[in-house]
Amino acid sequence: MELYDITIIGGGPVGLYTAFYAEMRQVKVKIIESLESLGGQPAHLYPEKNIYDIPGFPSITGVELTQNLVQQLDRFETTITLGEKVSNIQKNSEDIFEITTQKGIHYSKSVIIAIGNGAFSPRRLNLPEASLYEGQNLHYYVNNLSQFENKEVVICGGGDSAVDWSLMLEPIAKSVTLLHRRPQFRAMEHSVSLLEKSSVNVLTPYIPTKIIGDNHQLSAIEVSEVRGDSTLQLPAEHFIVSYGFSSSIGNIKEWGIITQGNKIPVSSHYETNISGIFAIGDIATYDGKLDIIATGFGEGPTAVGNAVAYFDPTSKRQHLHSTSLFEQQ
Repeated sequence: MELYDITIIGGGPVGLYTAFYAEMRQVKVKIIESLESLGGQPAHLYPEKNIYDIPGFPSITGVELTQNLVQQLDRFETTITLGEKVSNIQKNSEDIFEITTQKGIHYSKSVIIAIGNGAFSPRRLNLPEASLYEGQNLHYYVNNLSQFENKEVVICGGGDSAVDWSLMLEPIAKSVTLLHRRPQFRAMEHSVSLLEKSSVNVLTPYIPTKIIGDNHQLSAIEVSEVRGDSTLQLPAEHFIVSYGFSSSIGNIKEWGIITQGNKIPVSSHYETNISGIFAIGDIATYDGKLDIIATGFGEGPTAVGNAVAYFDPTSKRQHLHSTSLFEQQ
């Protein structure tokens, strides 16, 4: 088995920064993320929305924040496991945590839970043939803009993500069609205003009724008018379904971790009721807690320091300034 010093559950902003700080402490780190890409809520729910409460950035989008955090982490060779949802954590007879996912077991001396409001999973398209195209030309989130270059793209959804991706892909794709079941969009008014001024083809009120393709290669989307008789075929080389994400803290209680509603109470060391398991970010709660990204960024280094002290009581607790560390390297 490959043993890690700290395993971070969650690859959102707080998990990414915490992994970076843990690497600066020169310990062996792994990230386990339930989605197929990093970034958490900012990257998947509001990728092009400006965030104004990140220290040092007057404004930054969810996508930019994720890119910066990944670039920061790239200084190190961190193990990142995507598309795995943790189903159980338990200590074995050697006081090693066995972290079970649908794909296997990970081993770690300590664990930091940074899952925000819970593990995310996309709300999938309810068509019988959808599974044939998932991972090919049917997408539930976008993590590589270049694949849409000069392609015919159809996007389905009415929220911030659907409108944001439409505007992002407009200058890249050959064509973008945004499909929504209602005439009104739920996205922010400013985004809808930009959409109305764009070249995106907006089609409402329509829903997808069939995916047309051959050998799992998408060629068109059949759409039908809601409470109407009109049916159209839209040429499509890529289909992005943006129905949002559901989040759940899952069966954390079954791991033996005490919860309070959908939160995990933690000590001043950010430790849960189980020694060696810590929680930070929106999932963690304590008196006076403020749920913003900046709070989670601040909690990460303290949790790392206490995790290191847990599995190596002889370690030095003092913080090493990053300037000194990288100058030494």
